[in-house]
Amino acid sequence: MNPANPAPPTHPSCKALKARIRALETQVENFEKAKQSFQRQGEYLSALHQTAVALIDRLERKELLQTILERVSTLVGTDHGFVFLMNFPRKEMEMRVGKGVFAGQLGLRVKRGEGLGGKVWVSEKPVLVDDYSTWDGRIAEKDFDRLNHTIGIPLKSDRGIQGVIGLAHTHPDKRFDAEDIAMLERFAALALIALEKARLYADVRMELAERKKAEEQIRRSEQRYRGLLESSPDPVVVYDMRGNATYVNPAFEQTFGFSREEVIGKKVEFVPEESWPETEKAIETMLSGQKINLFETRRRTKDNRVLDVQLSSTLYLDHKGNTAGNIVILRDITQQKRADKELKNYRDHLEDLVQERTLELEVTNLHLGKEIEERKRVEMALRKREKELEAQSDRLKNVNIALKVLLKQREADKLELEEKVTSNIKELVSPYLERLKSGRLSTRQDTLVDVLETNLNNIISPFIRNLSSQFTHFTPMEVRVANLVKEGKTNKEMAELLLVSKNTVMFHRFNIRRKLGIKNKKVNLCTFLMALDK
Repeated sequence: MNPANPAPPTHPSCKALKARIRALETQVENFEKAKQSFQRQGEYLSALHQTAVALIDRLERKELLQTILERVSTLVGTDHGFVFLMNFPRKEMEMRVGKGVFAGQLGLRVKRGEGLGGKVWVSEKPVLVDDYSTWDGRIAEKDFDRLNHTIGIPLKSDRGIQGVIGLAHTHPDKRFDAEDIAMLERFAALALIALEKARLYADVRMELAERKKAEEQIRRSEQRYRGLLESSPDPVVVYDMRGNATYVNPAFEQTFGFSREEVIGKKVEFVPEESWPETEKAIETMLSGQKINLFETRRRTKDNRVLDVQLSSTLYLDHKGNTAGNIVILRDITQQKRADKELKNYRDHLEDLVQERTLELEVTNLHLGKEIEERKRVEMALRKREKELEAQSDRLKNVNIALKVLLKQREADKLELEEKVTSNIKELVSPYLERLKSGRLSTRQDTLVDVLETNLNNIISPFIRNLSSQFTHFTPMEVRVANLVKEGKTNKEMAELLLVSKNTVMFHRFNIRRKLGIKNKKVNLCTFLMALDK
């Protein structure tokens, strides 16, 4: 191409050159944007690092929240922001810190789904609002009319939503982009860790304060109880679980003569040999969890005197709830015992004097008293006998009346039962026997049906009742044989019907005659049995 004659603008080579230039310009522009993005990302990361370092040293929650809000608002370039925290007992969120428009709204509470904070609570995700002043979910507050582009970031842990960080622009040209959202989410995670640390610090501080308070109360309680023990007029010994003394009060030293240095950390050897069995039994009772109250026993002093004492003991626990030992309170009742013995002797002497003075009077009145008592005894016996005879006569009259009533009722019940049995057999059994007899039966079956009908008739006839009532010693087989004899059956027929041998039938006939008292008499058994039916 001739340089003196440049190609026209429409030449293909010019178009390619222009396209190449535009592509290079686009690449340069994208490079600048990427460079700015990297610079901005570096600024965010640097700010996050500085924020993390600043938050680590913050342990007070209010100061921490203010630091969080200042740092995050600086990162995104706004002067307006707030931090809501959950109020779990009230099931709502409360604005704890605020700046800019939100500075005058501290203490504002929102429920789930209410306002920007409530929407973030529901979605558990970042929420962007283009123009808060015209947003349907806005809170009707005049100060919020200045707000334009707003964003809410959740403070979310494994326990759920713990709060919300909110930021806002008042200028319509300022907005939050994707990089702001990503940075704010990372910042929210960092802030949540700091808040959790502050919560743990507050819990630990509260626990330490409560522990210090409890320790102070324990110390005061120990001082109070030690003062009570020191001033107690009764001897007190505190033992550990090995039986070694860990404390004795001044009254113990004064009563038994042992000093603290002689007994602390050792077993107190002051139990007389004869008192050991009852003492060991009391120790077993105490170790089983029961209290020992006013147990009377004996104890020996350092100068070998034996005192009568009342002993009360109970176990005590350490701070972990384990049995640490027992407390024993002793009371010297030696003088009381001696006084009780003297008083008893004096009372016995008085009783002897009274008995001597009243003996003569008792002897004088003895005979007169015996006569009076004898006369009273005779009169009371006569009156008692008269009452007993009258009561016995009344009882006999009542018994006779009751027996008559019972006999009449028994006869009536007996007749009623017989009528019911007769009626039931005639109505419920006899019709079926008639139908059975009209059928085709073998000779043996026909005979059995006849016997069955006869026996049913006998059941409702006086024969069986008379036989059962007069001869209760008959066996069931003898009753059946007697019934067949009365019906005129031969021994062979009875053997076939009863499924026994003929000799067995004859044996039962012999027993029947013997029990009826007609053995070896020329009396027809059938005739005799028929006579019983009348």
